[in-house]
Amino acid sequence: MKTLVVKENDAGQRIDKLLLKTYSNLPVSMMYKGIRTKKIKLNGKRCSISDKVNAGDVITLYLNDEFLESGGADYDFLSAPGKIDVVYEDKNIILINKPAGLLVHPDKSESRDTLVSRVKRYLFEKGEYDPKLENSFAPALVNRLDRNTSGIVIAAKNAASLRILNQKLKGGEIRKFYLCIACGVLKRKEDTLEGYLDKDGDKNLVSISSQAQGGSRGIKTKYRVIGEKNGFSLLEIELLTGRPHQIRAHLASIGHPILGDRKYGLDGVNRKTGYDNQALCSYRLIFDFKNSGGEDSHLDYLAGREFRLGSVWFEDEFWKGIKNRG
Repeated sequence: MKTLVVKENDAGQRIDKLLLKTYSNLPVSMMYKGIRTKKIKLNGKRCSISDKVNAGDVITLYLNDEFLESGGADYDFLSAPGKIDVVYEDKNIILINKPAGLLVHPDKSESRDTLVSRVKRYLFEKGEYDPKLENSFAPALVNRLDRNTSGIVIAAKNAASLRILNQKLKGGEIRKFYLCIACGVLKRKEDTLEGYLDKDGDKNLVSISSQAQGGSRGIKTKYRVIGEKNGFSLLEIELLTGRPHQIRAHLASIGHPILGDRKYGLDGVNRKTGYDNQALCSYRLIFDFKNSGGEDSHLDYLAGREFRLGSVWFEDEFWKGIKNRG
């Protein structure tokens, strides 16, 4: 027999989700059967898989201990640097300025030094996060950026904030704006591009078409031209849909790829100007919350607030005039 006390960061989720995250060796079929046969109880009573737990609830499991090993606390994040560029921070969230070249999450090429690992170490050193004090929660990122894209990433410090921000992002209530340098001069100085994006997972490339094809997904990319100089354009982009490589591929599809983009850009132009990372930065966001109050009031104080970076690494050079270095 084992008991699990529900903590603050576990509250609000279904009992089956919590158990599967807490006990990695627990087979799904055994968990469901345990709930049906009352070998798993919530506060000493029969429960169902859809029951949501509250802080302080006690889950009792009358199952073999071999299936109830939590695996211990994971401190691998301590191998990552603990310094991050904080744009804004309060008790619930952090806005971080991610540098180009840093992954947000682990992949095959890098498993330790990622933005999420740096955030965990930062909060650990501040005394705001310790894996051994949590059942299943860890600080998490709300939005993502490509490895070579810089700019603002939102991190949630607690489960309630993460749940709300994920809902707001999905509902279009977090508006994200980017600055980029596009090659060439665009005929239309303001427009909303529409199309369909198809991803090749094996090559990690996307393609844009005007018609839906197979598993392609509709995309919308809004832009306005801020300035033009030396055959380049400085654009502000608002993502109306958020798909992998959307801005980069969408601009390339109309003949104006982003300067420095090694996947969708112009190699000759990149070499001549010396840009080896895409001139693309998530520089501004607005918490455009439509609904407030009720169980989602936890973050109402952010409604209507706007945050932006003080400077963008390529903006000054654009206004001075990008020159050939080759």
